[in-house]
Amino acid sequence: MSGKRLKNLQICRPFIYGNIALPLSDNRSPDISPDHTHSWTVFIRGVNGEDLSNIIKRVVFKLHETYPNSSRSIEEPPFEVTETGWGEFEISIRVYFVPEASEKNVVMYHHLKLHPYGPEAEQQKAEGASVTSLQYDEFVFNEPTESLFEILTKTPGAVLPAKKSTRVPFSIQSENEELDRLSAALNIVQDSIKKQVEKISVLQREKNELSA
Repeated sequence: MSGKRLKNLQICRPFIYGNIALPLSDNRSPDISPDHTHSWTVFIRGVNGEDLSNIIKRVVFKLHETYPNSSRSIEEPPFEVTETGWGEFEISIRVYFVPEASEKNVVMYHHLKLHPYGPEAEQQKAEGASVTSLQYDEFVFNEPTESLFEILTKTPGAVLPAKKSTRVPFSIQSENEELDRLSAALNIVQDSIKKQVEKISVLQREKNELSA
């Protein structure tokens, strides 16, 4: 196959990345830390779960530095890492493409989500429901090599010409989740302000009574 680039051509490969988390039960394995609350898996895969190893050589997941061997290199599918923990943090996902692509590696970031947000959060927590956080994106190849073009067009999933798809609601889901997160944070701030205002009012009344 040829490394010659196809001029004035653009092709892309849609994918999703994110995590799934599940609360740990009380009868957990003894090798799991007692302060860990969830089991979670961070991953990158095709939109419909397809294998991306035809274009991806390896994926490096950079976890929080408190994890042993925090930089995890996965060189064959499924491109994912499963761990347990109690806190949410940002994970970097660096993708290295197959040599035929002659493309630089790319990096993306995902905020690990363990807890549900929004109006049904308490019910989900009570039911011990799993939490899923997904993001939709596309690998866009401008003037791809002939080899990469052949690889992409041999299997379903590539889009030509490349343009952002609106058929998959993952980006909308992510936006809604972020709005729920911001709304919850705003409610906490407003509640705190309300309590402080009430406290100041009480102190002011007591001061006025002493002055009378």
